[in-house]
Amino acid sequence: MTTLPFRSISVRPRAPRAVTVRAARGALGALPLALALALIAGGAQAQTLRWASQGDMQTADPHSQNEIVTNAMNGQVYERLVSRDRQLNLVPGLATEWTQLKPTLWRLKLRQGVKFHDGSPFTADDVVFSINRAKDPYSQISVYAQAVGTPRKIDDFTVEFQLDKVNPIFLQHLDTLFIMSKRWCEQHNVVKPQNFKDKQETYAATHANGTGPYQMTAREPGIRTTFKRNPAWWGQFDGNVQDAVYTPIANDATRLAALVSGEIDFVLDPSPRDIPKLKQTPQVKVQEGPENRIVFIGMDQARDKLLYGKVPGDKNPFKDLRVRQALYQAVDIQTLRTKLMNGLSLPTGGLTPSPLGAFNDPQLETRLPYDLAAARKLMADAGYANGFEVTLDCTNNRYINDERICLALASMWSQLKVKVKVNAQPRVLMFPKLEKLDTSLYMYGWGGSITDAEVAMTPLMRNRGEKSVGQYNFGNWTDDKFDQLAAQSSEEADPKKREELIKAALREFRSQVHLIPLHRQMIPWATRANVTVVHRPDNWFELRWASVAGK
Repeated sequence: MTTLPFRSISVRPRAPRAVTVRAARGALGALPLALALALIAGGAQAQTLRWASQGDMQTADPHSQNEIVTNAMNGQVYERLVSRDRQLNLVPGLATEWTQLKPTLWRLKLRQGVKFHDGSPFTADDVVFSINRAKDPYSQISVYAQAVGTPRKIDDFTVEFQLDKVNPIFLQHLDTLFIMSKRWCEQHNVVKPQNFKDKQETYAATHANGTGPYQMTAREPGIRTTFKRNPAWWGQFDGNVQDAVYTPIANDATRLAALVSGEIDFVLDPSPRDIPKLKQTPQVKVQEGPENRIVFIGMDQARDKLLYGKVPGDKNPFKDLRVRQALYQAVDIQTLRTKLMNGLSLPTGGLTPSPLGAFNDPQLETRLPYDLAAARKLMADAGYANGFEVTLDCTNNRYINDERICLALASMWSQLKVKVKVNAQPRVLMFPKLEKLDTSLYMYGWGGSITDAEVAMTPLMRNRGEKSVGQYNFGNWTDDKFDQLAAQSSEEADPKKREELIKAALREFRSQVHLIPLHRQMIPWATRANVTVVHRPDNWFELRWASVAGK
C-alpha cells in the first residue's frame, strides 16, 4: 500500500486511446525472402515466441542508451522501482510502497525475497549503486537519474531520496531507471555505463543480470538475442511464453514474408504500405494505435559555419529564424501523411510526445500553414533566394518510414532551392554521431510512457548545461527565455502554476522554431493469428503478457 502523509499525490496517466485489432481476411502477394531468414530459429514450439523488427537493440547495458527498442528489450531482463500496467498507470515494481516525507524527501520500501538471475539477493545497496551509476556522463538516462536526487540506504530494504528541489514527477522519473546488481557490476568491471558513442566494448554490453521475468541467454549483436523465462521471478506471468528469440530483419519485405510464412510470430514495425494487405492475410492479425512519440527535424543553430553544407558566404543559415520557418512552411505534411505514411501518422505542430504534455491546448498543437510562397519570401528576406546545400542525417531503421520521410523532405525543400543530401544510416551509427553534435540537419524522434512535458523539455529542448540538462539538444540552440520558464516548471509544486509555466515555455519555443515538428507516429503491430500481445501507446512490448496458442 502506498502512503503519502505529506500531501496527496496522484500519478495517473490517462488511459491510452482504444487500440484497434483487426484479424486478417484475404491474401498478401508473395514477398521475397532474404538469406536473413536463415538466422531465425527454426521449428517453433507452442510456448516459444519469435519476434522481429527492422533494427537491433543497441546495447544490453541498461544505463548506456535511451532508445525504445533497446529499453524495451532490456526491460524484459531488468526492472525498475516503479513500473507500468497495461494502461500506463504507475504500479509497484522493485519498490512496494513510497512515502513523501517532505517536499524534497521520499522514502521507498523495497520488495523482499527478490533475487538477481545469478542468484544473488536484491537489496538497497543495489538501488543506491544503480541510481548513481545512471548519473554517469556516459549514461543517456543521466538527466532522469539526476532528477531523483541522492539515494541513501536506511536499511537493507529501505531507501530514501534526498532532492535538492521539488520534482513534480519524481515517481515517473523512477520509472526510467533500471536496477543492476552492484556485486555483478563490480565482478565484471562495469561499474560505469558503456561509452557507446566512442564504441567502447564492455561485458554489460552483451551480458545481462537483472531481476526481471526473463533471462538473456545469448546476445549476438545484429543477429539474434534469446531469452528464457525466469522461474524465480517474484511476479505473476499473464502469458505462457517460456522462450523468446528476437531477430533484426532490416528489409521490410523480408520481415513481412517471414511473418506470413510463419517463420516468425510477431513484427513490431510492419511497413505502413503493407498494412492494408496484411489485414486481408489469413493467419495474420494487425493491432494499431497512436504512439506517444513525436518525429521532428532539428538544425545546428550554434556554429557560424555548417559542418555539412555549402552556403553562400560560408554562413550558417539555420541561425536565422526566417530560414527555419521557411523550411517548416515548405513541408507538405498532409502529403506525407496520405502518400507516404498511408494515414499512420498524426500531423502536429506540438512539441511534446503526447498532446497531454501541452494539456491538450489546441494553440500549442496547431502547425504553421503549408505555404510555399510565404516560405520563398522568408528565404529571400534572409538572403537565401537561391538556396544552399546541406546534408540531412537520418536513421533508416528506427522510425516508421524514416529514410523515406527524409527523401520526401529533400524533395519538398528543393522547391526553396535548398539542395539536400540525405545521409541515412542505421541507428547504431546515427545516434552516436548525433551525441557528438556531428550534424548540421537531422531527423529525430522522442517519446515513451511519460506524457508530462518535463521529459521532453529538460533533456531535449533546454540549453545544454550541467547534470545532463539539454543532453539531447543536438542542434545546440540557446533560448534563455524558454530555458528559464522550463527550469521553473521543473520544480513548481502547484499544478496550476506549473501548467501556465509549461504553456508559456512551449509558446516561446514554438515562436523560435528551434525544431520543425512533423507528426506523431501511429504504431501498427502484426502477429500470427495464434499470438496474443498487449499493445501500449509507448510501443513497449512485454513478453510476460504474451501468449502463443497451439497450432
